[in-house]
Amino acid sequence: MDPVIIVGAGPVGLTLALALARQEVPSVVLDEGPGTDEQRLARTVVLREDTAALLGRLTGFPVAGAGFRWAGWRSMRRRQVMRQITFGEDDPALLHLPQHTLTAALRKAIAAEPLVELAVESRLDSVEQEPAGVTAHTRGPRGTWWRGSHLVGCDGPRSTVRKLQDIRFPGRTAVERHAVAALRTELPWPGEAVLHRMPPWRSSGPAVTEVTARPLAEDVWRLDWLLPPGRDLVTPDLLVARVRETLAGWCGGTTPPYELLDTGVHTVHHRLARRWRAGRVFLAGDAAHLLGALGTQGLDEGLRDADNLAWKLALAWHHGPHEALLDSYQEERRAVIAARLRAADQALPVLRGGGLRSAVPGAARNHDTLLTDGHLGRGVLGAPGAYADSPLTPAHTDSSVEVDTAVGAQVADVRVTAEDGSSVALRERLGRGALLVLLIAPGTVVWERKHWVTAGIMPRLAAAVTALPHRAELLVAESYPGAAAHTVLLIRPDGHLVTALGGVRPADLYEAAEAALGGPLTTAETASSRT
Repeated sequence: MDPVIIVGAGPVGLTLALALARQEVPSVVLDEGPGTDEQRLARTVVLREDTAALLGRLTGFPVAGAGFRWAGWRSMRRRQVMRQITFGEDDPALLHLPQHTLTAALRKAIAAEPLVELAVESRLDSVEQEPAGVTAHTRGPRGTWWRGSHLVGCDGPRSTVRKLQDIRFPGRTAVERHAVAALRTELPWPGEAVLHRMPPWRSSGPAVTEVTARPLAEDVWRLDWLLPPGRDLVTPDLLVARVRETLAGWCGGTTPPYELLDTGVHTVHHRLARRWRAGRVFLAGDAAHLLGALGTQGLDEGLRDADNLAWKLALAWHHGPHEALLDSYQEERRAVIAARLRAADQALPVLRGGGLRSAVPGAARNHDTLLTDGHLGRGVLGAPGAYADSPLTPAHTDSSVEVDTAVGAQVADVRVTAEDGSSVALRERLGRGALLVLLIAPGTVVWERKHWVTAGIMPRLAAAVTALPHRAELLVAESYPGAAAHTVLLIRPDGHLVTALGGVRPADLYEAAEAALGGPLTTAETASSRT
């Protein structure tokens, strides 16, 4: 069968290719560039725990070791500290790293993956769809025709794929602009990220209303200054003045030694494609959505697009098209991004508008909470979305129970025992194309597997898992947040909770699995999915 064609060799496209390969689906990645990436320390990414774990699984690269986890968060307004947060094991910090470091790790993994072909200097020119597949033509030194089962546009904000499919991309341009600098220096808050609103120092240019400092490895910091509305040119002299004034304001009036490593201007756009699927063609990442105000991270969401789409494409590639499952990609992911954009667009006028609203007692502290939530991946502005209203959500039954993870949300990363007796983190079993069935069985850790695997409810549960309409893996955990003993969790290949059942209920488990796959499979699909 033909490979999946992926247009765009940025982090989202490369991640999708590796995620498909992990599920034994070949792909070809069309890279219009030479196969290398410019090293820019002023262009960084912030990842949550689950997306960092996803990249670690796919690349075998210690992503966490290549980045920097903030020791804390400090919010300031004028000279007052509004809020301080210290991160720890129960409240882990986000991972901050240069984007080129991440891309290099993905490219290295791609080079060692036989199921992925990287075609450099290949710029997409046309796309033709047929009932049995899709054909793409590229121009350039290596221009040729490519035949694929499906095509995914991961080719950024100016997506050629999106334009060729005549998909509208409405939204707002230049919602905000930020001047950015990466520099090596020492600040009074080692390892802490800082948000400073209305800083008290005088400015040689337009007044600074907001500046953030986010640490990277090796004493490098990324500083962002919110620019006033308009399109005024950010000159090198102005940016250097900003750096010196900011460092002096934070360090007692004297500018400390610093090394300026990189600069740039980051423009925030808010856009959302009308459709994310057109037949066998899909959009992902910046080709499908642009968001970035209030600390939200577009790349983190793009990686979630890839994780969501990979297992659905893999099932269709191996077992034949299942339209409801493929349609669910747009329904789930677009709804999450739309909710995030709505929240940001509602908050921005309040945060930036000033006037009487900003003079209301407590307003500054409420604004600080909104900004902090956005930067730290929390609340309506920053928390990863759940698929509670997904068409893949099964109907509630009498055996359904509640745990601390909502249906459709990402599961907690608990320690589990696999069928081969190995003990691993739950996230290590994700992304293999199989459904996961997790039994909560306190006390099993003290017994050898050969004793408990044939005891109690295990044989009945194992038989129910074998009979499911799609390949599934049975796991056991000592505990799970909010789950009673003998609770059975059904988990999708991308780590989202399908349902929690109170005990072994084979019929309800089967129906939930069927719903998670978009409805009943055909007889041929059912037979092949068990192999």
